[in-house]
Amino acid sequence: MIPEHTHATHDDGLVLSLDIGGTKIAAGLVTAAGSVVARAETATPAREGGERILATAAALGTEVLGSLGSARLVAVSVGSAGVIEADTGRVLAATGHLSDWKGTEICRGLAASFTVPILACNDVHAHAVGETFVGAGRGHGTVLVGAVGTGIGGAVVIDGVPQFGTHGVAGHLGHVPVHEAEGVLCPCGRYGHVEAISSGTALHALYLRNGGDPAARDTRDVVSRAAHDTVAFDTVVTSAGAFGRALAGVINMIDPGIVVLAGGMINAGALWWDSMLAGAREGTMPILSDVPIVRAQLGNDAALIGAAKRAFDAQGDHA
Repeated sequence: MIPEHTHATHDDGLVLSLDIGGTKIAAGLVTAAGSVVARAETATPAREGGERILATAAALGTEVLGSLGSARLVAVSVGSAGVIEADTGRVLAATGHLSDWKGTEICRGLAASFTVPILACNDVHAHAVGETFVGAGRGHGTVLVGAVGTGIGGAVVIDGVPQFGTHGVAGHLGHVPVHEAEGVLCPCGRYGHVEAISSGTALHALYLRNGGDPAARDTRDVVSRAAHDTVAFDTVVTSAGAFGRALAGVINMIDPGIVVLAGGMINAGALWWDSMLAGAREGTMPILSDVPIVRAQLGNDAALIGAAKRAFDAQGDHA
């Protein structure tokens, strides 16, 4: 794929950011101010193993570097699906969406293709940094970001710094227990987590378990049926409300200045959004009832921008 690009010279240099997801890999050249000046993407070879995934990412990144011009390349920074050990770039855990991804050494695997420093973190952590830097969370000291799509992810950013925790999973909203998911298996292997009831995939499954029309093809179909199908209506309300209540628990715990939501489900319509908000407001403490819950602004560029921001910050730390 030929990258979209704007040739430019940047005194601070550029970072090559890679966003590795279960469906696609994106690459972009990003400025220190958070502008993406070249971008390309390709399908993720998700079933071909870690080595092939990294090779695809490296090839796409090399392609985008054709737009570097006279600018200096500062670093390569990766936001990736899975639990990523930030210090080493090793994938500590991953779902089945990416075959043999667990154990992959992202930084070491890319080192043969790039001679600059290489960093890696979880893609939602990178997304959160991007939204905090130049997106919906800009100007807030503590930002809680949730991503609701095929799965559910999350991250906490404090004063511009993503919080990884001891095991790299800090802010992971998908695995907050909720009573609506009692007895339902989560992709992580445990039962009762909100991802098992409130992700896009889980909403469709819940509709079918509730006796919905087996002809409903996917989550989008279920959402569209909610206007005339009571099972679909109740399913959307239950699923979105459960996510809102899980969100409320985290809001109560960390006291964010703003909550930023991303992912495909935030575009599922007014019924989903209003039910999510009702669940969140029902569960938050009164003193936190006015914490804004807003949609993300940066779209697919958020993780690229956030990954680059981490690299520029790390360069400053070692200056």
